[in-house]
Amino acid sequence: MKPRTAEVIRNTKETQISVKLNIDGTGQSKLETGIGFFDHMLDQIARHGMIDLEVTAVGDLHIDGHHTVEDVGITIGQALANAVGDKAGVKRYGHAYVPLDEALSRVVVDFSGRPGLVMHVPFKSGSIGLFDTQLAFEFFQGFVNHALVTLHIDNLRGENSHHQAETVFKAFGRALRMALELDPRGIGVIPSTKGVL
Repeated sequence: MKPRTAEVIRNTKETQISVKLNIDGTGQSKLETGIGFFDHMLDQIARHGMIDLEVTAVGDLHIDGHHTVEDVGITIGQALANAVGDKAGVKRYGHAYVPLDEALSRVVVDFSGRPGLVMHVPFKSGSIGLFDTQLAFEFFQGFVNHALVTLHIDNLRGENSHHQAETVFKAFGRALRMALELDPRGIGVIPSTKGVL
Protein backbone atom coordinates (compact mmCIF):
# COMPACT_ATOMS: atom_id res chain seq x y z
CA MET A 1 0.00 0.00 0.00
CA LYS A 2 1.24 3.47 -0.86
CA PRO A 3 2.16 5.47 2.28
CA ARG A 4 -0.63 7.87 3.21
CA THR A 5 1.60 10.82 4.01
CA ALA A 6 1.79 14.43 2.92
CA GLU A 7 3.71 17.63 3.47
CA VAL A 8 2.29 21.06 2.67
CA ILE A 9 3.92 24.46 3.05
CA ARG A 10 1.63 27.48 2.82
CA ASN A 11 3.07 30.99 2.96
CA THR A 12 1.06 34.20 2.90
CA LYS A 13 1.70 37.76 4.05
CA GLU A 14 -0.04 36.84 7.32
CA THR A 15 1.27 33.35 8.10
CA GLN A 16 3.93 30.81 7.22
CA ILE A 17 2.65 27.29 7.85
CA SER A 18 4.30 23.90 7.46
CA VAL A 19 2.37 20.66 7.99
CA LYS A 20 3.56 17.06 7.76
CA LEU A 21 1.23 14.18 8.49
CA ASN A 22 0.97 10.42 8.31
CA ILE A 23 -2.57 9.02 8.42
CA ASP A 24 -1.26 5.60 9.46
CA GLY A 25 0.89 6.86 12.31
CA THR A 26 0.96 6.25 16.04
CA GLY A 27 -0.34 9.62 17.25
CA GLN A 28 3.00 11.38 17.59
CA SER A 29 3.03 15.16 17.29
CA LYS A 30 5.38 18.11 17.11
CA LEU A 31 3.45 21.36 17.34
CA GLU A 32 4.62 24.97 17.35
CA THR A 33 1.88 27.48 16.53
CA GLY A 34 2.65 30.11 19.15
CA ILE A 35 -0.74 29.49 20.80
CA GLY A 36 -0.35 27.01 23.65
CA PHE A 37 -3.96 25.89 23.95
CA PHE A 38 -4.23 25.44 20.18
CA ASP A 39 -1.15 23.20 20.26
CA HIS A 40 -2.89 21.21 23.00
CA MET A 41 -5.96 20.76 20.77
CA LEU A 42 -3.91 19.73 17.74
CA ASP A 43 -2.22 17.16 19.95
CA GLN A 44 -5.68 15.70 20.69
CA ILE A 45 -6.30 15.26 16.95
CA ALA A 46 -2.98 13.47 16.51
CA ARG A 47 -3.26 11.27 19.60
CA HIS A 48 -6.88 10.24 19.18
CA GLY A 49 -6.74 10.08 15.40
CA MET A 50 -3.52 8.01 15.48
CA ILE A 51 -2.16 10.51 12.96
CA ASP A 52 1.47 11.59 13.15
CA LEU A 53 1.30 15.37 12.88
CA GLU A 54 3.92 18.09 12.67
CA VAL A 55 2.79 21.71 12.51
CA THR A 56 4.99 24.79 12.51
CA ALA A 57 3.26 28.15 12.25
CA VAL A 58 4.58 31.68 12.31
CA GLY A 59 1.73 34.15 12.21
CA ASP A 60 0.74 37.71 13.01
CA LEU A 61 -0.06 36.97 16.64
CA HIS A 62 0.59 40.64 17.50
CA ILE A 63 -2.84 41.19 15.89
CA ASP A 64 -4.59 38.09 17.21
CA GLY A 65 -4.73 34.37 16.60
CA HIS A 66 -7.30 34.38 13.81
CA HIS A 67 -5.04 34.09 10.77
CA THR A 68 -2.80 31.51 12.41
CA VAL A 69 -5.62 29.21 13.53
CA GLU A 70 -7.58 29.48 10.28
CA ASP A 71 -4.50 28.96 8.11
CA VAL A 72 -3.39 25.93 10.12
CA GLY A 73 -6.87 24.47 9.50
CA ILE A 74 -6.52 25.16 5.78
CA THR A 75 -3.06 23.61 5.60
CA ILE A 76 -3.97 20.49 7.59
CA GLY A 77 -7.00 20.10 5.32
CA GLN A 78 -4.80 20.32 2.22
CA ALA A 79 -2.31 17.82 3.65
CA LEU A 80 -5.02 15.35 4.63
CA ALA A 81 -6.64 15.57 1.19
CA ASN A 82 -3.26 14.89 -0.42
CA ALA A 83 -2.51 11.97 1.90
CA VAL A 84 -5.86 10.21 1.48
CA GLY A 85 -5.79 10.46 -2.32
CA ASP A 86 -8.79 9.03 -4.20
CA LYS A 87 -10.20 7.50 -0.96
CA ALA A 88 -10.30 4.00 -2.40
CA GLY A 89 -10.73 1.46 0.37
CA VAL A 90 -11.47 3.88 3.22
CA LYS A 91 -14.57 3.53 5.37
CA ARG A 92 -15.51 7.15 4.46
CA TYR A 93 -17.74 7.84 7.47
CA GLY A 94 -16.63 8.30 11.05
CA HIS A 95 -18.23 9.36 14.30
CA ALA A 96 -17.34 9.67 17.95
CA TYR A 97 -18.80 10.71 21.27
CA VAL A 98 -16.22 11.90 23.80
CA PRO A 99 -16.84 12.98 27.41
CA LEU A 100 -14.59 14.94 29.73
CA ASP A 101 -16.06 15.39 33.19
CA GLU A 102 -19.28 17.39 32.69
CA ALA A 103 -18.73 17.98 28.96
CA LEU A 104 -19.82 15.71 26.11
CA SER A 105 -19.35 16.23 22.37
CA ARG A 106 -20.30 14.35 19.21
CA VAL A 107 -18.46 14.66 15.89
CA VAL A 108 -19.51 13.01 12.62
CA VAL A 109 -17.41 13.21 9.44
CA ASP A 110 -18.01 12.16 5.83
CA PHE A 111 -15.16 12.18 3.31
CA SER A 112 -17.75 13.18 0.73
CA GLY A 113 -15.67 15.36 -1.57
CA ARG A 114 -17.95 18.25 -0.63
CA PRO A 115 -17.07 20.86 2.00
CA GLY A 116 -19.68 21.42 4.67
CA LEU A 117 -19.60 22.39 8.33
CA VAL A 118 -22.40 22.41 10.88
CA MET A 119 -21.07 23.32 14.32
CA HIS A 120 -23.00 23.92 17.53
CA VAL A 121 -20.67 24.60 20.44
CA PRO A 122 -22.02 27.12 22.97
CA PHE A 123 -18.73 27.97 24.66
CA LYS A 124 -19.17 29.27 28.20
CA SER A 125 -16.30 31.74 27.90
CA GLY A 126 -14.76 33.86 25.17
CA SER A 127 -11.21 32.62 25.58
CA ILE A 128 -9.16 29.74 26.91
CA GLY A 129 -5.72 31.05 27.72
CA LEU A 130 -4.71 32.99 24.59
CA PHE A 131 -7.13 31.02 22.41
CA ASP A 132 -10.28 32.87 21.33
CA THR A 133 -13.04 30.26 21.41
CA GLN A 134 -14.57 31.70 18.20
CA LEU A 135 -11.47 30.43 16.40
CA ALA A 136 -12.48 26.80 16.86
CA PHE A 137 -15.10 27.40 14.16
CA GLU A 138 -12.52 29.11 11.91
CA PHE A 139 -10.15 26.15 12.26
CA PHE A 140 -12.79 23.62 11.27
CA GLN A 141 -14.14 25.82 8.46
CA GLY A 142 -10.66 26.13 6.97
CA PHE A 143 -10.19 22.38 7.36
CA VAL A 144 -13.42 21.29 5.65
CA ASN A 145 -12.99 23.74 2.78
CA HIS A 146 -9.67 22.14 1.83
CA ALA A 147 -10.06 18.53 2.99
CA LEU A 148 -13.42 18.47 1.16
CA VAL A 149 -15.33 16.77 3.94
CA THR A 150 -18.73 17.19 5.54
CA LEU A 151 -18.37 17.73 9.29
CA HIS A 152 -21.00 17.92 12.03
CA ILE A 153 -19.85 19.03 15.48
CA ASP A 154 -22.14 19.20 18.50
CA ASN A 155 -21.21 19.94 22.08
CA LEU A 156 -24.13 18.25 23.81
CA ARG A 157 -23.33 19.59 27.28
CA GLY A 158 -20.58 21.34 29.15
CA GLU A 159 -19.89 24.14 31.62
CA ASN A 160 -16.13 24.51 31.30
CA SER A 161 -14.86 25.87 27.97
CA HIS A 162 -11.58 23.95 28.19
CA HIS A 163 -13.57 20.73 28.61
CA GLN A 164 -15.95 21.67 25.79
CA ALA A 165 -13.11 22.32 23.36
CA GLU A 166 -11.15 19.26 24.37
CA THR A 167 -14.10 16.93 23.86
CA VAL A 168 -14.66 18.43 20.40
CA PHE A 169 -11.06 18.00 19.26
CA LYS A 170 -10.74 14.51 20.74
CA ALA A 171 -13.98 13.40 19.08
CA PHE A 172 -12.80 14.95 15.81
CA GLY A 173 -9.60 12.92 15.96
CA ARG A 174 -11.47 9.71 16.69
CA ALA A 175 -14.01 10.35 13.91
CA LEU A 176 -11.15 10.93 11.45
CA ARG A 177 -9.52 7.69 12.54
CA MET A 178 -12.71 5.73 11.93
CA ALA A 179 -13.42 7.31 8.54
CA LEU A 180 -9.87 6.86 7.26
CA GLU A 181 -9.46 3.23 8.35
CA LEU A 182 -9.06 0.86 5.43
CA ASP A 183 -12.03 -1.46 5.02
CA PRO A 184 -10.81 -5.03 4.47
CA ARG A 185 -14.02 -5.73 2.52
CA GLY A 186 -13.59 -2.66 0.32
CA ILE A 187 -9.97 -2.82 -0.78
CA GLY A 188 -9.52 -0.63 -3.84
CA VAL A 189 -13.21 0.29 -3.92
CA ILE A 190 -14.41 3.92 -3.85
CA PRO A 191 -17.12 3.99 -1.13
CA SER A 192 -19.74 5.76 -3.27
CA THR A 193 -22.36 4.73 -5.82
CA LYS A 194 -20.97 7.55 -7.99
CA GLY A 195 -17.64 5.72 -8.22
CA VAL A 196 -15.76 8.87 -7.24
CA LEU A 197 -15.48 11.05 -4.16
